[in-house]
Amino acid sequence: MVSAAVFEPGRFLTKVGGADYLEVKWRLVWLRETHPDAVIETELFRHEGTFAVFKAHVRVPGGGSATGWGSEGADDFRDYIEKAETKALGRALAALGFGTQFCPDFDFGAAAGKIVDSPIDLVASRATRAAASRDQGERPLAQLNQPATQRQIRYVQAIAREAGIDDAELQAEVSESFGGSIDELSRRDASALIERLQSRRQGEAVAS
Repeated sequence: MVSAAVFEPGRFLTKVGGADYLEVKWRLVWLRETHPDAVIETELFRHEGTFAVFKAHVRVPGGGSATGWGSEGADDFRDYIEKAETKALGRALAALGFGTQFCPDFDFGAAAGKIVDSPIDLVASRATRAAASRDQGERPLAQLNQPATQRQIRYVQAIAREAGIDDAELQAEVSESFGGSIDELSRRDASALIERLQSRRQGEAVAS
């Protein structure tokens, strides 16, 4: 009997900011080699103007499932819709263990040193961002530190309202997690907050 090929992620790693990163395309190869019957579904959850939110669901028969969310805007990427889908899919795959160990704390995609799908540590994001800025000083990181766009701020507020969070509660959460007001959020922080609120809203919908 011929043994099944074993995917070796270490052969396909990309260096981003000095850290190892496994691109989403290789996570998909890994998934298909390990579970050829896995089911992948992506959905354009919301598209407002030049801002898109995708939901990705990956299901492994007999091995669990995971959902990932991804959001991007034209302010960051011309092909923001595709980038949002990639981010969502990468996060779903990482939640199932495909590439989790190779997810540094970046938001954008791997060509030209950008990643679009990495999970974000909400509490440690400020310290991580400051350390990365000192060590790298690269343009992609500088872009991450730019102030959040007005579209992001409005979207954060809209999701919060849908989740039953009033302005005072939202401001308190932003202050506790990011150490400032909602108007002082960076693009990275706003993206992280959107992911948090999306997950919370999804959980409440399931509970109801």
